Formats: sequence, C-alpha cells, structure tokens
Amino acid sequence: MSTIIRLSMKNIFRNLKKGLRCGFGLKCPRCSTGSLFVKRFRMHINCPNCNLKFEREQGYFIGAMYINYGATVFLVFPGYFLIDLFNSIPFLANFCVWGVVSAVFPIFFYRYSKSLWLNMDYILNPNT
Repeated sequence: MSTIIRLSMKNIFRNLKKGLRCGFGLKCPRCSTGSLFVKRFRMHINCPNCNLKFEREQGYFIGAMYINYGATVFLVFPGYFLIDLFNSIPFLANFCVWGVVSAVFPIFFYRYSKSLWLNMDYILNPNT
C-alpha cells in the first residue's frame, strides 16, 4: 500500500514540476514545445506543434486573473511592510512605490498567469 502511495506522490511531483516548467517557460502543457503566445499579449488559439486548443470555453482564463492577483498581493503586501520595517522612508513614498508596483507588475506577469493557469488545469484535467 505504501509503495502505491509513494509512486503516486512521485507522479504528482513530476507532473507539478512539468507544469511549472512549462508554465514559466510559456510552453504548451501537452507537448512542452509549442509556444503559447504569438506576441506579448496575443495568444495562439491552438498549439502550433500538437494542435491542443488553449481556450477550452468562453471565460476559461478567469482563473488566470486570480493567479495574477495572488502573485501581485504576495509581492506587494510583504514588500511594503519589509521596506517600512527596515527603512526610514516616509509613508507616502513607500505607499506610492508599492502602488506603482501593484499597477505595473500584473501587466508584466499577464502571460505567465495565463500559462500557469493553462498548465495547472491540464495537469488536473488532461483528457478534456
């Protein structure tokens, strides 16, 4: 019984590692080689290599917005308090710096959030 659990845990970690590697590499979750994006903000409809349809249904990438929001909060919230704790810069300057970061970071993280959402969903639902 413990061998089965050990094998399944090994498989879960292998899939998670592949999903993160393809997610941050902006690659297709099925073939790991096809590019997800044509341009900075324009995504392929299907994988150019294996023809996997990326947007499975209308509104599919709403989950990517949650990933983007979460990454922004996990960057800005501790960053603000760490700077406040270890530096003596004024409140307004610290607040403005992190306000700009929270407005600009999601734009740069947009592609990665969509890619991570697609890859994690493919790990959990590979047959759909």
